[in-house]
Amino acid sequence: LHVRSRRQRQMCIRDSAQTVPYGHPAFGRDPTTDQTRQRKPMSTVPESATSYYENSIEEVLIDEETLSKRVKELAEATAARHADDPEDLILICVLKGAVMFLTDFSRALPIPNQMEFMAVSSYGAGASSSGVVRILKDLERDITGRDVVILEDILDSGLTLSWLLRNLSARNPRSLEVVTLLRKPEARQTVNVECTDVGFDIDDDFVVGYGLDFNEQFRSLPFVAKLKPEVFQ
Repeated sequence: LHVRSRRQRQMCIRDSAQTVPYGHPAFGRDPTTDQTRQRKPMSTVPESATSYYENSIEEVLIDEETLSKRVKELAEATAARHADDPEDLILICVLKGAVMFLTDFSRALPIPNQMEFMAVSSYGAGASSSGVVRILKDLERDITGRDVVILEDILDSGLTLSWLLRNLSARNPRSLEVVTLLRKPEARQTVNVECTDVGFDIDDDFVVGYGLDFNEQFRSLPFVAKLKPEVFQ
């Protein structure tokens, strides 16, 4: 009885694998049915989330290229204000809407920066916020004496942001400012919140994409779009 060594067995397996060309019937066979598996036609696979949601979108308001360019401009303006900060700039994102904005902003920022996250719940009637806020996830570090920038996805009623500014100011940061990607008319007219920079002023539409959602959908869209009324009404 000839007993192969472990090394001989490994060499045999390797050599036999090398002699089977790609495309040989052994490839692509289902061992349970012995039938060649068929690939699903590409036409049946959605190209992206964009095609998946296209019937829900009424209009693209801000395309991907315009967003990227403006985020870079906002980051460069912020860097110019904080070029001489003694420590890394702290970027605060309120989950979940500003996540896309935060990550792109952080990468475009030409100065050292660190990320922090908060999650809050705002109570109100219907879709409006009363400004009564409960913290679900707080910061993981002390911001005393630090330079802090809050990155907002969209500023509409401004009540939650007003509360957040008061809460963070009480923690004695060295500086505290707000940069918002989008701002609605109500915020421009009534909100007593000073934004250092605003990406885009938009109409009072229900918008999704680039982190903004409706029932946790549409966040992954690479642009900001107006949602069809029948989707959310």
